[in-house]
This record gives sequence, structure tokens and C-alpha cells, in this order.
Amino acid sequence: MGFNLEQVADDFVASAAAGVFYPPAWFDRLDMDQAWQVQHELLARKVAGGEKHVGWKVGLTAKAIQDQFNVHEPVCGYLLESGLIASGEVGDGNSLIGPGIENEICFRMATDLSGPDATPESARAAVGELYPAMELVENRGDFTAQLAVSLADNVQQSGFVVGKGIALTGDFDITKIDATVLLNGEQVGEGNATAVLGSPFNSLAWLANKLAEAGRVVKAGEWVMAGSLTRQFPLQPGDHIRTEFSNLGVVEYRLK
Repeated sequence: MGFNLEQVADDFVASAAAGVFYPPAWFDRLDMDQAWQVQHELLARKVAGGEKHVGWKVGLTAKAIQDQFNVHEPVCGYLLESGLIASGEVGDGNSLIGPGIENEICFRMATDLSGPDATPESARAAVGELYPAMELVENRGDFTAQLAVSLADNVQQSGFVVGKGIALTGDFDITKIDATVLLNGEQVGEGNATAVLGSPFNSLAWLANKLAEAGRVVKAGEWVMAGSLTRQFPLQPGDHIRTEFSNLGVVEYRLK
């Protein structure tokens, strides 16, 4: 079976409608570039169906995770308006597949950022605001074994939880942001912004340069989830997770 973009996208849509988000027919058959094309085709179909595309997420930003999956650059996915969750909201744990949370800094873009020559400095200059945030992920299949299929399926993305933002000022040092994670009132993890490719601005520059390969830019007004400061934390119905970001603020989420 060769690679036909429309046919692969059709297979993903039909499989998802049956509740199988990682189509077995495409296990070990897609390379990462093909998977990325499928992801963008599925995004285009969702937008055509009425969804609003509002930004991007970057994943696999930590070197240890890249080594684990034998991937030597990050991956990216898209964010939809339907996935935007305000801090403090309560979600339905029974409607999610293997839910988890990753603790991230979210950018809101002030101006467009285009590649292929984006730098951390130009990335920073394009950011308007920073937000304490969490990515709500769903483990819809074997992410480790089928990374390309996961990329096509938008890299576990389900939603993004956003706290109160602050304006990015010229003297703000993003690498000083630490995250402390509390699950049901007990500290379960911590991390620092340098875990995100050395700086979340490096992640944002990488995204702009990667999107340039597809003729896209990071647009003014879009949200960008830059990558996790910590490991992923699985959630169960009834769990409450709260993350405190030094110099930035707090974000929290609960499953009923």
C-alpha cells in the first residue's frame, strides 16, 4: 500500500469514528514527514467542518524524551478553539481516553513569526503574553511504539488549560520560571523552563521554522504551547491538579 494523502486521511477519519484513533492499517507504514502531512490534512478537514484553528503545540522538547523515542527534533500539533479550557474548570474524566496533564508555558502571539530563519530573539519579540498552562492529553494509542501515527493523530492533544496571563516585558527572564505540581494537594513533581529546549523561546523559534516547511507561519493572536517543564501526569476521575509557576502564576484543573 503506497502513500496517498487523501486515502490515509480518510482511513484516520473512519477509524476515529469507530473509536480507534491509531488505525492499525498504518502501523509502521508512515514516516514522520508523511505523518505531518496527514496531521495538516486532518486539520484542514476539521476547519472545513466548523472548528476554529487557534494555535500550535510543541512536544518532545526534552532531550531525554527525544533519546527515548529516537527522535532528534521536537514534534508539533495544532490547537483548536474547542480545546481551550479556563483554569479552574472541571472536565468529564469518563469521556477522556487515558487522560494526562503536561505543565507548560503558553505564549499568545503579538505579531506573526515566520521561518525559516526565526531565532530565539525574533521569537521573543513576537510574543505578547505568557500564561501558566497545562496541556490536556489523551493516550489514544501506543505513543511509544507508533510515534508517526500519533503525530498524524495530533500528538495526544485534547485541550489546553490556561491561567491568567502576564505581558512579556523586556527584562523578564523566562529561564527562571520553576513549576511545582500538586496532585490532590500533594507535591508530585517540579521542573524548570530550561527543560524546554533550553528555553521556551527556542521551542517557539523551532516551531516557526518547522511550519515554514509547510508554507505556514505562527500568526498574531495564536496560542502556542511551548513544551512541558515536567513529565506527564496521568489523571483519574476525581483528581485535582494544580501547578504553580514562579514569576508567572497558577493553573489548575479537575476531573469529575
